[in-house]
Amino acid sequence: MTNLHKGQCFCGAVKIEVTGEPAGMGYCHCSSCREWSAGPVNAFTLWEPQNVKVIKGEDHLEQYNKTENSDRKWCTKCGGHVMAGHPGLNLTDVYAAILPSLNFKPGVHVNYAETVLPIKDGLPKMKDFPAEFGGSGEIISE
Repeated sequence: MTNLHKGQCFCGAVKIEVTGEPAGMGYCHCSSCREWSAGPVNAFTLWEPQNVKVIKGEDHLEQYNKTENSDRKWCTKCGGHVMAGHPGLNLTDVYAAILPSLNFKPGVHVNYAETVLPIKDGLPKMKDFPAEFGGSGEIISE
């Protein structure tokens, strides 16, 4: 199978595979992602849900919903974050950090109006989300 990437939680109890090409990659600066990831920015890779498979440890995955926009999943053994479903977008975010073989090529910063870590990398900085994802589509300066 071409374009197969394997990932796992922090302890390895949960293992996943993604296939094909991501629908998008970038950085999210929203407070929700920052608080969840315990970092100033979250690197995301978005996939069509049928291209994301849990191949081991599904019984160790737990889900938390702070909002209806994100089904955040983590390992109950180690607390390692694995992925988040975005039902309104019909996409699954597999955190870039757990896919070591994926050549991470970010294309955008989303929710940049909330940033606490300005990044001057020349990529588009969306105030919130692209219009096709329910946002304003507004680009703001670095």
